[in-house]
Amino acid sequence: MNAPLSNAALLAKDHRHLIHPLHHTAGHADGRIWARGEGSYLYDADGNRFIDGLSCLWNVSAGHGRRVLAEAAFEQMKELAFASSYAGGSNRPAIELAERLAAITYPGINNFYFTCGGGESTDSNIKLARYYWKAKGRPDKVKIIGRTWGYHGVTFGAMCATGISGYWPDFGPLIPGFSHIPSPDPYHYPVPADGSSQGALAADELEKEILKQGADTVAMFIAEPVQGAGGVIVAQPDYFKRIREICDRYEVLLVADEVITGFGRTGKMFGLEHYGVQPDLMQFAKSITSGALPLGGIGMSDEVAQTITSRSKPWMHAYTYSGHPTSCAVALATLDIIENEDLPGQAAAKGEVFLQKLHAELDPLPHVGNVRGLGLMAGVEIVADRSTKKWFDADFGLGAKLTKALINRGLYTRVRSEVICLAPPLTTEPSTLDEIVSIVRDAVIEVTGN
Repeated sequence: MNAPLSNAALLAKDHRHLIHPLHHTAGHADGRIWARGEGSYLYDADGNRFIDGLSCLWNVSAGHGRRVLAEAAFEQMKELAFASSYAGGSNRPAIELAERLAAITYPGINNFYFTCGGGESTDSNIKLARYYWKAKGRPDKVKIIGRTWGYHGVTFGAMCATGISGYWPDFGPLIPGFSHIPSPDPYHYPVPADGSSQGALAADELEKEILKQGADTVAMFIAEPVQGAGGVIVAQPDYFKRIREICDRYEVLLVADEVITGFGRTGKMFGLEHYGVQPDLMQFAKSITSGALPLGGIGMSDEVAQTITSRSKPWMHAYTYSGHPTSCAVALATLDIIENEDLPGQAAAKGEVFLQKLHAELDPLPHVGNVRGLGLMAGVEIVADRSTKKWFDADFGLGAKLTKALINRGLYTRVRSEVICLAPPLTTEPSTLDEIVSIVRDAVIEVTGN
């Protein structure tokens, strides 16, 4: 039997043939070849162990190596690995998953369309919103409003909705009809001098943009309950209530992007539950299978669903793998874990302690500007100057330096330029969470000098 190849040997083969997401030759020069996962840990091809500080890409919420998910896939594949779910065909796992989701999502959302991931879900909602308004005799309502630092995927429509400008230049021009309002980020959004609500003021940015674009032209507003990849930005308590009111006033569909926040990450099953608000459309992916197989989807209000089902002509939107039976079977097994092990409750309890310890260890450091989070997701924002909230100059290379310092200490996660993003599996042991805090503290001190 041949000996397993080392990380270096596999990486050399990788360099010859693979192009990666966000591909950058220099950035991949010292890449890790992941060979195994167990619980909250990843192991590379050399056997080195790393804490999975971001649940890989916010998705392995139930932890690595869940045998029951592999067994669910195996049993389904023995029976029916795949069959088309185009109108005229369906399968039992997809039907059961839709029923299950109707029981646990927002009360007004009872109909679902399945995709392979978050970007496809965004594109599906963009098309659905435009379809809906055309069916309502409002064909001019086609525009999409998002937020700066909002991340909704990088398929072409999703990239236009995403409010992180670094994704745009090499693929422009963007699709017409997309615009973005400022993030409500409590750390950076201006504090009203008159003592009024910062959250309401930030929400009013939506009303300004709707009026600027023309209310009769705006189809939907898309927002993450917590902005994840953009830096774990948690909105003010009154923000989404005001957003809901504005959407109702101007007849704009409110889309909740629950791709990261769905299925327990924030301490509730879905993120907008924290704000007592229901969306018209929602989208999900990632944790619905704990990353074991690709699956995403959209959920629509009863009124939107009725609009689709009552028309005499087809809804001309489709993906080959929509309602994939094996992926849906794994999702059902994942929902069993989420509910039986109370992952939302674990996220709430562990996340509260985790955030307290991050504050205790990091707030005294002079270059830690802001520590924030909700449930078991947190962001640590590093600044050059606390008094001005000024970031380090780009040529300092803060993000790359932090990433290297973290992984050298055994923590694998992502850094958004100046924000260390943390979202370990919801099953992570408290002692491992404590270790994450210590590693982050030491890495920040190394990179910033104090």
